[in-house]
Amino acid sequence: MVNQETTKTNELVNDLEAAYKKDLGYWNPTLSYLAEKDPEFFEIYKKLVATPYKNNILDAKSRELINVALSSAPTNLSKDTLRIHIENAINQGVTEQEILEVFKLVSVLGMHTCAVGVPILVEETGAFANVKLDAHQEELKEKFIQKMGYWHSFRDTLLLNDEQFFEGYYQFLTNPWENDILSPKLKEFIYIAVDIATTHLFALGTRVHIQSALRQGATFEEIMEVLKITSAQGVDTFYAGIPILRSVLAEKGNK
Repeated sequence: MVNQETTKTNELVNDLEAAYKKDLGYWNPTLSYLAEKDPEFFEIYKKLVATPYKNNILDAKSRELINVALSSAPTNLSKDTLRIHIENAINQGVTEQEILEVFKLVSVLGMHTCAVGVPILVEETGAFANVKLDAHQEELKEKFIQKMGYWHSFRDTLLLNDEQFFEGYYQFLTNPWENDILSPKLKEFIYIAVDIATTHLFALGTRVHIQSALRQGATFEEIMEVLKITSAQGVDTFYAGIPILRSVLAEKGNK
């Protein structure tokens, strides 16, 4: 009887895995535990995360590159899911250089430290509050705006405080925009995803990049798909938690 029940459970898990891989193109082995212990909830979970894959509003390569961005973002750094999405991206025809471009785009997220911190520092100290940019600094500002299409006042302070740092930041930010390895619209989708990610929720950047994406011809439906893909980040709880749960149960002698 036990063997029959085990066989039946294994067949169910295999069926769930096959259906998941058919819809999404990849599988995280951690999900086998969820499929075994709570197949009803697993089906609910699959319905949530699979919707953007079934809609096909965004192409397969774009979906996986967005997922690569989410997993590699400094606010998340989920190595297990990153490996899975890199593998699936390559299976979808994504190149090594395209993935490297995603890393370049996402790594600039570190500058949100300044985007949030510099205005607070200025408010608390009054430093540079009434100082005007000189002619050279105005040229650098205009160069940035022409290249990226947006500006925020914290960058005035960066210029006034340390031109060398600002120029390094500018070059770091704009390097992926010096080529067409990724389309401008996809770059904006990636920015939207990592800004609105559950682990970041940077409203200022989200608005800026939604505006930029719309200027690049993005539709409401496309941006909604980016938000749907990103909202699935909450299930990383299972990817992180299930292996630990299984390990602790094994230590306690439970199966």
